[in-house]
Amino acid sequence: MPRIVGIDVPNKKPVWIALTYIHGIGIYTAGRILKEAGVEGTMRAADLTEDEVSRITQIIDRDYIVEGQLRRQVSQNIARLRDIACYRGIRHRRGLPVRGQQTQSNARTRKGKKKTVAGKKGVKEAR
Repeated sequence: MPRIVGIDVPNKKPVWIALTYIHGIGIYTAGRILKEAGVEGTMRAADLTEDEVSRITQIIDRDYIVEGQLRRQVSQNIARLRDIACYRGIRHRRGLPVRGQQTQSNARTRKGKKKTVAGKKGVKEAR
């Protein structure tokens, strides 16, 4: 397993897919990194030489924010939004969708499991 920026990427995957196991690198970015490093993306990660691994690592370190530093930056951005109490910060604080999605019938991912309210009467019982 080659170790790139502190992450063990899987051996059996093609290099362009293996790079996406690093937080902050997607398919497009992986392709750009491999093109700049001069590595063919279809070869398996286990077949990378030490020289190729070091070139990929240098490019990532120089040009991209990945892993722990990226996670820290994102959490600091969210904390800043919460501190200034803007609309997005309030939505983060309440655990509701931030980007304008509807919440009446959806948003279960953000709101969590449905909480049933006891004693709420149905339409038929109200008569």
